[in-house]
Amino acid sequence: MSSLARLAGKDILITRPLHQADSLAARIEALGGRPWLFPVLEISDIENKQPLLDLVARLDHFDLAVFVSPNAVEKVMPLIHAERDWPGHIRVATVGKGSAQVLERHGIINVIVPEDGSDSEALLRMPQLQMIQNKRIVIFRGNGGRTLLGETLRARGASVEYAECYRRSKPEADPSPLLKYWHDNGIWAVIISSSEGLYNLFDMIGETGQQLLRATVVFTAHNRIESKAKELGIQKVYRTPLGDEGTVQGLLEYSEKIQSY
Repeated sequence: MSSLARLAGKDILITRPLHQADSLAARIEALGGRPWLFPVLEISDIENKQPLLDLVARLDHFDLAVFVSPNAVEKVMPLIHAERDWPGHIRVATVGKGSAQVLERHGIINVIVPEDGSDSEALLRMPQLQMIQNKRIVIFRGNGGRTLLGETLRARGASVEYAECYRRSKPEADPSPLLKYWHDNGIWAVIISSSEGLYNLFDMIGETGQQLLRATVVFTAHNRIESKAKELGIQKVYRTPLGDEGTVQGLLEYSEKIQSY
């Protein structure tokens, strides 16, 4: 087999929001795989932007800004650029390298980003987030979400404010074409990027799809998602390195591993 077709004949389900799936889908196609795009999260603007605009106006009051995702960066930075310059004294942190890359495109460098993970736990292990008593911190995030980051920073003595800048929701999508193909031809692998996305997928595909999912290997870069998947009865979970390249690396490693048996 050509090295450029190492995923030939393999159907791979990508569950990311559409605007975040193109790059990974292209990499899979370039390796001969067939990506199926079935978004299980929809990202949209918040209905009332005024509280966010009010916060942008008093941004100078904060010592640290935390962006929880690339979506947070993409939604907030254009609003800030339209109103003002980024205050030079504010340190910036994020949970993952993908968000740091988006921040850099918006002119924000020297971002605090963990090397050993891409979640709240990894960020909270960073030395820069240990001695933060009396620091004023804003966390840019979507609606709801985990509270661990804010609660831990408050417990360490910081003043924390959340800024909701986008909404996550479960898409209204008909899973019938996917389920028919999955049943008749087989989906070789499913890529999951968030716990919320995993639960949405589980709900969207119903009981028949859940049985198919439990018989399919799930690829994820996150400990927490692996644990949640196994709680749902998914036994075949393959951990990958972070990012698109890490996901592709995991797909290739797994493919070669099962072929060698």
